[in-house]
Amino acid sequence: MTKASIQSITSWMDQSTQSPLLISGPCSVESPEQVLVTAQQLKVHTPISLLRGGVWKPRTKPGSFEGVGAEAMQWLIDAGRAINTPVTTEVANAQHVEIALKAGVDVLWIGARTTVNPFYVQEIAEALRGVNIPVLVKNPIHAEIGLWAGAIERFRNLGISHVAAVHRGFFSSSKSMYRNAPDWQHSFDLRALLPDIKIICDPSHIAGDRSLVSEVSQVAMDLGMDGLMIESHISPDDAWSDARQQISPEAVGRLMKELKFHTNVPIITNEELAKLREELDQLDGQIVDVLRKRMLIVKDIATIKEREGMSIFHMKRWMKLVGEHSNGSEAGLSDAFLKELFSTIHKYSVELQTSLIKKSK
Repeated sequence: MTKASIQSITSWMDQSTQSPLLISGPCSVESPEQVLVTAQQLKVHTPISLLRGGVWKPRTKPGSFEGVGAEAMQWLIDAGRAINTPVTTEVANAQHVEIALKAGVDVLWIGARTTVNPFYVQEIAEALRGVNIPVLVKNPIHAEIGLWAGAIERFRNLGISHVAAVHRGFFSSSKSMYRNAPDWQHSFDLRALLPDIKIICDPSHIAGDRSLVSEVSQVAMDLGMDGLMIESHISPDDAWSDARQQISPEAVGRLMKELKFHTNVPIITNEELAKLREELDQLDGQIVDVLRKRMLIVKDIATIKEREGMSIFHMKRWMKLVGEHSNGSEAGLSDAFLKELFSTIHKYSVELQTSLIKKSK
């Protein structure tokens, strides 16, 4: 993949990704001057393909700034025309779609709070029936990949051929340095369901802190994502919404210049990589064999529990299993990785025991 360049979003969607698509602009359109100057400065510092800006802002708490509304739509469009760049904004219902289409917005995006509800998505899709406009679908707040894929399919089923996904991270109750957990594997899961889908990363919403936006963007490129949607504001600290995660147009330019882009690694490559992959394949086979043997023992345990009238799940046993194997520092492994691994193994062991005991009754 080469450095970002200005490109048509429909062409980008139709072809294999040679250059990442860059979407940038303010979280919220606050005034004609704010969005225009932001757009002009972005144009100076980096090649953006889409100017983004929120007109309606769904907020968690009432009383928060919820966007200027329809009036700001024209400000966004005027700013895009001033730099000869198409624009995109978020829509959350059929009324928003009607206003956006009438105003001449070029691309629509569906936010995380909308993707989570199939009724909302279907309403928007129906409002777009027969309209040839690209749509970007952000992942739902919670990690339900079926909802994400289903939202994309709802638009495709109504004849909207240019649809892409936006990975903006997922809510997590665990303490983290990020606003939304990246959980990158979910983008892999989406690609498994929809192999042809283009995925853009929204590092601003994952990071929640401008100091982390560059790092998240690089990881996204390392993982082969097809583009970036970065929030930018001429005066980030003064932004009316999500001030902490927005960066200046100049910072966007620096970020894009410093990003490292990689070519796709072919399945068959040099001898050194081929040898290492062969070793991994052998180790993977051994792991599967060990897990098979473990499940045979689990079956014997289920038989004993059924005979003795014992409960399937034992909290102390689970705590012991996870606790003993969660200290990975001595083995050079992540504690979190080992905890998740053994929690998963135990989960499926319990499920196997449950199914076996049910069958015996």
